[in-house]
Amino acid sequence: MSMPPVRSLTVIVSVIGFLSGPTVTAPSQETAKETAKSPGAQQRLGIGQTPTDELIKAWNIDIAPDGTNLPSGAGSVAQGQKIFADTCAACHGEHGTEGPMDRLVGGRGTLDTKKPIMTVGSYWPYATTLYDYIHRAMPLTAPQSLSADQVYAVTAYILSLNRIIPDDAVLDRNSLPKIKMPNRDGFEHTEAPRGADCMTNCTPLDPQK
Repeated sequence: MSMPPVRSLTVIVSVIGFLSGPTVTAPSQETAKETAKSPGAQQRLGIGQTPTDELIKAWNIDIAPDGTNLPSGAGSVAQGQKIFADTCAACHGEHGTEGPMDRLVGGRGTLDTKKPIMTVGSYWPYATTLYDYIHRAMPLTAPQSLSADQVYAVTAYILSLNRIIPDDAVLDRNSLPKIKMPNRDGFEHTEAPRGADCMTNCTPLDPQK
């Protein structure tokens, strides 16, 4: 193989040097501390604001497993059936099984098989999580557009489709947390060792803590 012309080698070296650029040395901790104390670093930028109670309330919508933070309101299975047909069936099917999005109904007794069907009825441990998810993220095209009454109603309908509550049930902030889901005992609370992730042989959580 013949060597490239000297001019070509010069160009290659020049390009490599240009791409490499100068070596930048990270500032020492002492230099960083002094920079943080400088007048420029201490000057307020004039951006941001203290969040108002209304703003905090708008973001503080998570519902705990025990029902903490559930709002006032109520919804029945019958009411939920109509809302589900109008806002949910296009993605989850008329009966919560047809798709094309996640299946919501059925699958009880399949979790320990080679083809588990993981649905609200077969897998989810808390009914309150269903309310939380519907309120937070559904319907897909307009999340958080449903009122508290509507979310209670849709939650009731999905639970009734899974034969977890009767068809004449009405749910509210008091009755919803009392529902025991079929797979509640299929979950085990564990606590990872401090400073390390725990994947196997994790220490069970102390319920007294």
